[in-house]
Amino acid sequence: MISEQELNKKIQEAKGYLNERITVTPEFGIILGSGLGKLADLAENSIVIKYEDIPHFPVSTVAGHSGKLIVGKIASKTVMMMQGRFHYYEGYEMNEVTFPVRLMQVLGIKNLIVTNAAGGVNKEYKPGDLVLIEDHLNLMGVNPLRGANVSDFGPRFPDLSEAYDHKWREKAIELMPTMGLEPKRGVYAAVSGPSYETPAEIRYLRTIGADLVGMSTAPEVIVANHGGMKVLGISCVTNMAAGVLPEKLSHNEVIATTQRIEQQFVGFVKSLISILD
Repeated sequence: MISEQELNKKIQEAKGYLNERITVTPEFGIILGSGLGKLADLAENSIVIKYEDIPHFPVSTVAGHSGKLIVGKIASKTVMMMQGRFHYYEGYEMNEVTFPVRLMQVLGIKNLIVTNAAGGVNKEYKPGDLVLIEDHLNLMGVNPLRGANVSDFGPRFPDLSEAYDHKWREKAIELMPTMGLEPKRGVYAAVSGPSYETPAEIRYLRTIGADLVGMSTAPEVIVANHGGMKVLGISCVTNMAAGVLPEKLSHNEVIATTQRIEQQFVGFVKSLISILD
């Protein structure tokens, strides 16, 4: 397991690299999930940095994650966007999965919007729905804060009673009807993957209160809260989870759904950025 000193060293080296290329502190960090990277194309006066060029930064290996860090203006606010994220199932350790969030924190970013592609556990959802995350279930079998506490970043036992900012979520809910979106909120269950869940697992998740299921987000949100960041979470329901419908699941379906709703998603997040503070 990586030591506190080694992690700090890596983060500071990555920070130094970015500080040479970015002259302002972004107001928002945004993590774009599978197939949802088109928002980054709207950034004005953008600086594009490949993940592989940033010291100690992981590299995304999943289709639909292009692997670029983009800094620019959206809705007159400076944002830092991750066009692709990292997953525990790719073989990365949790300190690597959450490295970008730690990096955002040391760069002075206080606000985080995290998005994902998720399976619909709630039978009232349908593919293409956008759902505001109100809470999560971390069922990945590991916590990103395990090990020596990085005291420079946050407390040993951070509070997660409001992991997703309530006021931000209510603003987002109010915005949805004005953009032709049906307001929806739900609980996201994070599992390790990479196999999709069995029908029995989905019945279990529904029983314990999950509305959505995916293989990301919870680690990043835990670390963001540890560091005092405000968080808004948005899931795109890309498919109904196993057993809800007779069809079998595939990643191609995930990408196809995100492509179908990408304009709505991009417009919604762009409008959100303009009203959040």
